[in-house]
Amino acid sequence: MTGAVLANVLMLGFASMCGAAVALVAWSLWPRQFIAEAAERRGEAKGPIDAARRVLLDRLAPFSSPLLSSKREGYLKQRLVMMGAPDLRPVDIVTMQVLCAVLFTLLLGVMLYLWGASLLYSMIATAVGLLLPLFWMRSVIQRRHLLIGRAMPFNLDLLTLSVEAGLDFGGAVQTVVQRGMPGPLTEELGIMLREIRMGKTREESLRNMSDRVRFPPLSQFVSNLIQADRMGTGLGKILRIQANSLRIARTQRAEKLAGEAPVKMLFPLIFCIFPTVFMILFGPIVYQFVEGGP
Repeated sequence: MTGAVLANVLMLGFASMCGAAVALVAWSLWPRQFIAEAAERRGEAKGPIDAARRVLLDRLAPFSSPLLSSKREGYLKQRLVMMGAPDLRPVDIVTMQVLCAVLFTLLLGVMLYLWGASLLYSMIATAVGLLLPLFWMRSVIQRRHLLIGRAMPFNLDLLTLSVEAGLDFGGAVQTVVQRGMPGPLTEELGIMLREIRMGKTREESLRNMSDRVRFPPLSQFVSNLIQADRMGTGLGKILRIQANSLRIARTQRAEKLAGEAPVKMLFPLIFCIFPTVFMILFGPIVYQFVEGGP
């Protein structure tokens, strides 16, 4: 009896939370005001969908801000910088978490009503909804790191050639920004170059870039470059060594992934491909045997 009462209380709590969330979303999407605000922001946004997203997050931000602690805000700010500083705030991430949790809970609530699924599934769905924006942030950061890792050898070669041709460090970085492989690395080098031109030292700008990206190969490159600068070593030699080491590391990583491929293929082979092949080969034989045919 106690378990049934507890389940009813939890269901009532979930229903109340979902109802309040739906009411807030409906209020934030009130047609006339919402369309007017979205139309005003179309000049700042990348398109109508982005403008609608900004208006929705701005309207729901006051309700999500009490859920954001100072420690959590600092962590989310750091992750957003690692993503490339998109047009999002920490409170927007929390708002997205709440909306995803409510959406997943509503979907599982429909399943509870229609198919009699367990209440545990709704709680799991709520947890998945809360974690989904964090998984999205992590995937964006990993994708950005992958692009930086792929562009580093080519851009470092171009930086090395520019330094050896007689350009200073700032001019060489400007050449890489203009003619290097486009992507997150050239964007970060452009930010570093602007910081140097604004009066910061080369070491400070390099460390700021390393702190923004937090990619181990780039951090190692920055550390070696700073150390060489302090010791008075020629930049051309250090850059060439770094480019060669990065190219070797990328080749080793490719060989490692190629060696792991057969092991990763075992699961789809055993559970997906082999059963299908066996069904095609032995299916007619088993059918004839069961039917008693010749």
